[in-house]
Amino acid sequence: MRCPFCSFHESKVVDSRSTEEGQAIRRRRECISCGKRFTTYEKIEEIPLMVIKKDGNRQTFDRNKILNGIIKACEKRPVSMEKIERMVDEIEKSLYNFMEKEVTSNYIGEKVMNKLKDVDDVAYVRFASVYRQFKDINSFIDELKNLLDDNTDNRR
Repeated sequence: MRCPFCSFHESKVVDSRSTEEGQAIRRRRECISCGKRFTTYEKIEEIPLMVIKKDGNRQTFDRNKILNGIIKACEKRPVSMEKIERMVDEIEKSLYNFMEKEVTSNYIGEKVMNKLKDVDDVAYVRFASVYRQFKDINSFIDELKNLLDDNTDNRR
């Protein structure tokens, strides 16, 4: 590590601590040449996740888009913010664990719908109605029938 004061290329670590979030390591260093101390941070390099939109455009993954979509779907429903945050955390973690640099928006939408289906049926239907862009009432009714069939199967 190069000293910011004298540009010497060697230093020794005096102290190491994890940051509050546990996402980085804070290191106090001392320059071997001038003896001055300075702080460095070491963190894992994250590869940005790219989302391939339906029109073929690409943009960086933004967890806030998922969070806002789920919040809208759960509006006036008995779903706590804690549960919503947990869903978003689980979806984001599964996307990064997918080990691909690019993922389709369809894949993300299906993950969100699967989480919502387990949490609240009304929120699921709300999200599905926007996400699937139903062309007519029959396609909407078909989705409701699938939901009811799934619920019947789960109760058996």
